[in-house]
Amino acid sequence: MKVKVESEKIVKAVKKLDGIEIVLENAEDAKEAISLILGKSQLFEGDDYKKLKDVKVSSFQKYETSAVDYKMIFLLEFLFDDDMSLDSKVTVIKGLQEFFGKA
Repeated sequence: MKVKVESEKIVKAVKKLDGIEIVLENAEDAKEAISLILGKSQLFEGDDYKKLKDVKVSSFQKYETSAVDYKMIFLLEFLFDDDMSLDSKVTVIKGLQEFFGKA
């Protein structure tokens, strides 16, 4: 399963958890930030989160009105254990999206 997350939401989440303002220049930076978020947030301690094997991150730019007005968007692909139900996967992803919405 994949979701889109704007770079500013990831930056705000790291600032909320660690008190530092990071800069995301590429997918590798975002991968490190996601690892920090998943490792530090108490929201992600349930059994379902333990079945999350990895999160792959890629990036693209979303142009708003011109070539100079764009947002960096990260595509997060969640890799779960094979035996995890679809409902449980949705619960994990929804929890992470809600966390980004509150950050």
